[in-house]
Amino acid sequence: MYIEIALAKTSARIMYAADNVTLSRDEMESRRLAAAEDLLRGITQARVARKFGVSRTTASRWCRTLGGEGMERLRKRKATGRPSRLSASQLEEVREMFAAGPRAAGLDSDRWTTARLAAAIEIRFGIHYDPDHVGRLMHRLGLRPKLRAAQASEPVRDVLNTPGFEMHV
Repeated sequence: MYIEIALAKTSARIMYAADNVTLSRDEMESRRLAAAEDLLRGITQARVARKFGVSRTTASRWCRTLGGEGMERLRKRKATGRPSRLSASQLEEVREMFAAGPRAAGLDSDRWTTARLAAAIEIRFGIHYDPDHVGRLMHRLGLRPKLRAAQASEPVRDVLNTPGFEMHV
């Protein structure tokens, strides 16, 4: 969430850290570079921290990096970590497989679970993934299982019908 405020006769956009907004790598780089420009113009670290919704420690680290290694060091770098075992085309096939449903993938079910999708990936590509990792993969690919209306209310009905359950209003 952004709001407009006036600082020393100029308008500035502030992002509140309390909103728990997740920024992309490009957005984080833009924020660092904009903060660096402010630091170079003499704006205090505390004011930069407030303006960009970061801690004073982060603003201090950006200032130290800017002074020692320059603006280029504040640019984004290649993400580290293990490369994906599935290629981009295989990930697209996973999307298509998910859209077609578990039965089309040779499974005996109408609903995807992370375990079922992990099994389908192993059958199709020969790559074993833990169901927990498949959940992260589904999130990254934007895959969401579709719930029937009855399924969405089943857990509540189960709790309400549990012997000994009392609801106090």
